[in-house]
Amino acid sequence: MRLLLLPALALTISACGSGGDQAAKTKDAPIAVRSAEQDALHQLSDMNRDIALKRAILASGLRCKRVVRSGYVAEYNNLSMWAADCDDKRSWGIFVGGDGSAQVRPCTDMARFKLPECKIAADPSGRTARGIAKQS
Repeated sequence: MRLLLLPALALTISACGSGGDQAAKTKDAPIAVRSAEQDALHQLSDMNRDIALKRAILASGLRCKRVVRSGYVAEYNNLSMWAADCDDKRSWGIFVGGDGSAQVRPCTDMARFKLPECKIAADPSGRTARGIAKQS
């Protein structure tokens, strides 16, 4: 019996040190989790993304006749933030949740509520966005 425990103990002790380098590398890396609904928005063409964001604005009881410009902003908490400019000169920040729900706020309110600025990322589709927005 003791002969079986000795190799098992040796393996357990040797495993304690493995993976330390990997843990150190990923210790400070932010973890972003997105749902299928959030990922689908990243895959839409510009026109279909404009339509989807316009529907979110209208479903919130707000007005937007036509989205003239839209794009990905950043991840904020567990929400994907998008921005949409309407033809009536109103701009909206749309926060999409993991369950497909959307919260819409006027971009003019972002600073007051300490939310990210409605600044569209360099890649408006957000397909190459990797970072997490800094949260105060």
